[in-house]
Amino acid sequence: MSIVGESVVRVDAIGKVTGETLYPGDFNLPNQAYMKILFAQHPHAIIKRLDTSKAEQYPGVLAVFTAKDVPNNEYGLIMPDQPVLCGPGSTKPFADRVRFIGDQVALVIAETEQIAAEALKLIEIEYEALPVITDPREAMKADAILMHPDKGSNVFGRYRIRKGDVEKAFQQADVIVEGYYQTPAQEHAYLQPEAGLSFIDEAGRVTIIVGGQWTHEDQEQIAHALALPLDQVRVIYPAIGGAFGGREDMSVQVVLALAAWRLHQRGINRPVKIIWSREESIIGHHKRHPYFIRAKWGAKRDGKVIAAEMEVIADGGAYAYTSTKVLGNATLMCTGPYLIPNVKVDSYAVYTNNLPNGAFRGFGGPQGAFAAEMQMNKLAERLGIDPVEIRMRNLLDEGDLLSVGTPLPPGVSIKKVVEACAKAAGWEKGENGWHRPAGFQVETGNPSLKRGIGFACAFKNVGFSFGAPENCWAIVELHGDAEIEKAVLYHAAAEVGQGSHTVLVQMAAEALGLPMEKVELVAADTAVTKNSGSVSASRMTFMAGNAIRGAAERALEAWKNEERPARAEFQYRPPKTTPYDPETGKSEPNFAYGYVAEAVEVEVDIETGQVRLVKVICADDVGKAVNPQQVQGQVEGAVVQAAGYAILENFIQQDGQVLTKTLSTYLIPTILDIPEKVQSIVLEYADPRGPWGARGMGEMPYLPLAPAVGAAIRNATGRWFDQFPYTPERILSGLEE
Repeated sequence: MSIVGESVVRVDAIGKVTGETLYPGDFNLPNQAYMKILFAQHPHAIIKRLDTSKAEQYPGVLAVFTAKDVPNNEYGLIMPDQPVLCGPGSTKPFADRVRFIGDQVALVIAETEQIAAEALKLIEIEYEALPVITDPREAMKADAILMHPDKGSNVFGRYRIRKGDVEKAFQQADVIVEGYYQTPAQEHAYLQPEAGLSFIDEAGRVTIIVGGQWTHEDQEQIAHALALPLDQVRVIYPAIGGAFGGREDMSVQVVLALAAWRLHQRGINRPVKIIWSREESIIGHHKRHPYFIRAKWGAKRDGKVIAAEMEVIADGGAYAYTSTKVLGNATLMCTGPYLIPNVKVDSYAVYTNNLPNGAFRGFGGPQGAFAAEMQMNKLAERLGIDPVEIRMRNLLDEGDLLSVGTPLPPGVSIKKVVEACAKAAGWEKGENGWHRPAGFQVETGNPSLKRGIGFACAFKNVGFSFGAPENCWAIVELHGDAEIEKAVLYHAAAEVGQGSHTVLVQMAAEALGLPMEKVELVAADTAVTKNSGSVSASRMTFMAGNAIRGAAERALEAWKNEERPARAEFQYRPPKTTPYDPETGKSEPNFAYGYVAEAVEVEVDIETGQVRLVKVICADDVGKAVNPQQVQGQVEGAVVQAAGYAILENFIQQDGQVLTKTLSTYLIPTILDIPEKVQSIVLEYADPRGPWGARGMGEMPYLPLAPAVGAAIRNATGRWFDQFPYTPERILSGLEE
């Protein structure tokens, strides 16, 4: 019986529901100490004086560490532009300044967490305030103060696409639609705040038990900051209480390693533990990027879009994090999954004194899709063409050229996905194309409650993009004598709640022809697993599956050759991608994609401004559902998370300070806020490069929800809202205008 394609029970289910499974904050070792971090709380300033003497003398304090204690005081996933600790005495220029309120200034390690917290208050610090810039459009100006004086500009990433002749095309257009769209910051709000434990292991390695998304990248950044050889740093991921891109960048990893390492040098061999409070988590790690997108699209009377001009500005916040890569995706996706012959895009990632912004589920796709799908729905309305029909006339097909001048990889299924979603939502195909016979207005029987339906679609890359090196290792070991009694899979993939470890075991069992109970997984430990790349970009099933198949094949061959145990490793490398050409944007951006469409029904109370999600129909081409139940879980989870983004989650920063730094002021969806019904349509059009045809799909359902809600609100109220979240205040003020 095939195991791939079965909704098997998760391999971590029993441990998690019984509480036996340990998360980073659950680990305790004998004689451990506790760490607290002094955050800057100033959005932009130079630290003129830092005196830790009183804190060091406080009873129960073991040590206080500052910038002078960091050998190589820098880190960063894309570029090392952030000090590990800010303040005087650093090895790096301009590390004496803080650029957002969550910059880390000092570490106190003490006998208890309470002692560490009290000692923090004794640290004397003198700041020289600098001007604060929180609007990236202001930060782009030539006379703006520089966030990083050594860089010469606050613009740290930019791309341009030039395809065809946009100006000429606009002259030939029968209708032109312009829009200015603003998307908000969003807090990841994962179940477990940042936490971890560090110690020196039996081999003398600095060892960190922590939650993350890429063990080997964490290892590299820690080793870089501490100026240690890679093999002197060990990173272990236990169970992780959610990630969504929020754990791609460092939070407590480097400082935990620094603390245990420096204590060891002083002859103090004690583990060090930290657990952030929710407030520390909210101010201390990155958010989803706010975007400012100016759009101008032109179409002919038959609905064919012939020109798209876009200006895309991303608020990167204080440091780069993954902003340049997120911007790359948004640049590609801001014109949607459509064949548009003339395209002009200019995009920018800009430093400000807001919290840093980085990876979050969708990775630039939701921001780009919001602008593209709002434009498409407005064009449909202006031309009097059904919103599904106008999409069918413009969607990309096999061999069609993207805005970057190259075709999509084989397996383009966006038309089939849109068609399946439209049918499920009541659309029909007639002589004049797709239409919804019953009309869009739904009567509620209450004059203050208006219902509407909206439609949107999107595409999402699988894997790292634009020339980023991409590979994944797997090791398979077969034990037994005459027959295989046990297989051990060594793989570095993180399990962040999405079910990756279950899928890894399923795919290994399938590749080896064994029942799942004979497959043992050793995961996410840099000491015994080789680099798998990040659990992000919807890539892990695709990449790990291909790596596992390769390793399994080699291990079975070794078994046939009488090797006991039979052990083999395999490194999967997908087709190469290429970066944007700096002048034209031409590139081969991705080696695989997933495709999604959503129809959303909303109810708007025009007296209170409350928007309620009634029903969401989500169609996804996943290539092959390795575990259908987990696929459905990913769809429903993404829809709820995107619903929070679209309607509820209003992250407020003012002058660099966060006003919504608790879950009582920053509201995330509860059971009362989720849609009445989420209908998942799982389509399986095999990706020719994917393992068993599988595509990645964890991010796809997220992308089109906000614009579909925007279209549904327009349908219900007659009003377009080009900025969200669609809070009651925003809806009411818009209806009153």
